[in-house]
Amino acid sequence: MQKVLLAVDRLSTWVGQMFAWLIVALTLFVSWEVFSRYVLGTPHAWAFDAMTMMYGTMFMMAGAYTLSKNGHVRGDVLYGFFQPRTQAAIDLTLYIVFFIPGVVALAWAGYTYAAESWAINEHSNITADGPPIYPFKTVIPIAGAILLLQGLVEIVRCVICLQQGQWPSREQDVEEVDVDQLKQMVHVKDEDIAKLDRYLVQPKP
Repeated sequence: MQKVLLAVDRLSTWVGQMFAWLIVALTLFVSWEVFSRYVLGTPHAWAFDAMTMMYGTMFMMAGAYTLSKNGHVRGDVLYGFFQPRTQAAIDLTLYIVFFIPGVVALAWAGYTYAAESWAINEHSNITADGPPIYPFKTVIPIAGAILLLQGLVEIVRCVICLQQGQWPSREQDVEEVDVDQLKQMVHVKDEDIAKLDRYLVQPKP
């Protein structure tokens, strides 16, 4: 079972990392559009639509990745003090009551939304000759399906935690920097930093 859970984690991680490159493409595209508009004097009417679709795609496809890393916002001030079984019971309730119905609705409505867009060959109406938006709308049900799959994995993790009293492992990726751990890695002590501060911070006369 653990191999299956980690396999879905790896899928969500791969999808999230792949679509994260859109931020690089978006940065380059915005930079070029600014240069083209203000230096060359040749703005592109479809640029705003393209930027919106690129950012929206990246945002949608990052949902399962963030969930696989347990990175979505929660009330950690209270949640962190609970025992693992209590945390699992709360998470399981919220997944069943809110998450599953909401994501199923997202995927189902997104499928209908995308199908209608493909059927009419929908283009953006923000500009006179807007780009096609049916590929962008197709992202909605795809993102919903991957998010739902990761949510089912998280539900299984909750059940395992309720049975065993501890959370099963998950696929690891980039983590926030732990300052104390970083100090240990580079063999730096607080007193060393204090000594260095005396040389860098000059007292006011």
